[in-house]
Amino acid sequence: METNMKTTSLLLAILCGICSVSQPANAEEITYRKHIRPLWETRCSQCHDSDAPYLGEFQEDKQRYIDQDLGPRMDTYADLLHFVGWPDTGAIMRRLDDGQNHPDGKPGNMYIYLGDTDQERQTNLEVFKAWIGPAAWNLNRWKQRGNAPAITKDQLERLKVAY
Repeated sequence: METNMKTTSLLLAILCGICSVSQPANAEEITYRKHIRPLWETRCSQCHDSDAPYLGEFQEDKQRYIDQDLGPRMDTYADLLHFVGWPDTGAIMRRLDDGQNHPDGKPGNMYIYLGDTDQERQTNLEVFKAWIGPAAWNLNRWKQRGNAPAITKDQLERLKVAY
């Protein structure tokens, strides 16, 4: 029972962090509807649309879906948040990162799909970073893996991800 209460409390903290929005002065708020969804439709939907499997299905038979050029489904705001906050914490950041946040400087495997040129990729990456929150952009996972620490409550509270 205590574990369920801790999990519930942690999930509520994540949702509060995801739903809270802070807007810098004189800056346009980056939102899912206005900025991320159109960018996603142009750059990501071919492999992550409604024909793609949900995250759990994808993880069960990953190679089969990769062979079909399908990644996990991200066609709604709620589905996309699975790859930001939980359960696949930080996946969007790891996959789209240009390598500047990785110890070996290697970009994420989806960075190349952010644009046809380096300039377009950097511009689109900045849109994703602004949406997630520059202070929330990190490659941490839910639980520690190797040298990468687990995400902290403070990091979760920095998420912006405005709808």
